[in-house]
Amino acid sequence: MHKIRFVAVAVAACWVMAAGAASNDYPSKPVRFISPFSPGGGTDTVARALALRLGDALGRTFIVDNRSGAEGIIGTELGAKSPPDGYTLLVGNLGTLAINPNLRKVPYDPLRDFAPIVQTTASSTVLVVHPSLPVKNVRELVALAKTRSLNYGASSSGTFLPMELFKQMAKIDMTHIPYKGTGPTLAGILSGEVQVMFGGAINTTPLVKNGKLRALAVAGDRRAKALPDVPTVAESGFPGYEANTWNGMLAPAGTPRAIVMRLNQEMLKILGTREVIDYMTADGAEPAGGTPEQFAACIRTDHAKWAGVIRDAKINKSN
Repeated sequence: MHKIRFVAVAVAACWVMAAGAASNDYPSKPVRFISPFSPGGGTDTVARALALRLGDALGRTFIVDNRSGAEGIIGTELGAKSPPDGYTLLVGNLGTLAINPNLRKVPYDPLRDFAPIVQTTASSTVLVVHPSLPVKNVRELVALAKTRSLNYGASSSGTFLPMELFKQMAKIDMTHIPYKGTGPTLAGILSGEVQVMFGGAINTTPLVKNGKLRALAVAGDRRAKALPDVPTVAESGFPGYEANTWNGMLAPAGTPRAIVMRLNQEMLKILGTREVIDYMTADGAEPAGGTPEQFAACIRTDHAKWAGVIRDAKINKSN
């Protein structure tokens, strides 16, 4: 019995020493940062900004590898199935980790296949309309939707489900026009093909500020710093409505804890700099931070929340 205990302790000690050595030597070569979406989108913008600064902090190149397709599933699967050595990281978001797995069969488990490192940003989708639509607030939009047919655009589950939740609470209907990507969706509303959309703050804020779109409300639990005069949906007559979105850094499950914590601590320093705070805020997002455990809890909570919305909307899970 004593011999077995001694062996177990010795193995544990060796693991701690190896983990510490891995952390001290890490990174010893370039690190790949998988962005599961096309260049130019909100998640990719975050990935590039943070990869550059993380590379400067750790003295190695962090290469952004865009692996878009299938609503982010292709890149996310690659992140899940990469070697757990800290040299392949993933920038995941609400859609890839909490919504997609509830809408369709995905080749990864968001709760088991990743080692969360840190939530990098928190932001809100923004309820915007084409300027020609004769509404100035959420109540007017709801009233109009009850008298005439309106189309809303959505390119992904991340913007499709916030609208479904809004429709449920407002007891209205609008026709969903699907698009393949954020860019085409924005083109659709700017051209008047659709009149309404929930768009990511990073993409919609510049268009609101230059008058090309009108913001009616933000979907989060508080007003966006970039749009301080725009109320939340909850403030606009629908208490309890909340559809925050986020991005975060993850590694494959099994990545040494020492490497996870090294990356977490470096990211917290980066997210706390005035340069990054100003950069994120200007684009409608806010740096987040926190521990790996807090980020894991965020994923679990939103995974359960959107499962309920999908169930109530009677949306069948696809293969």
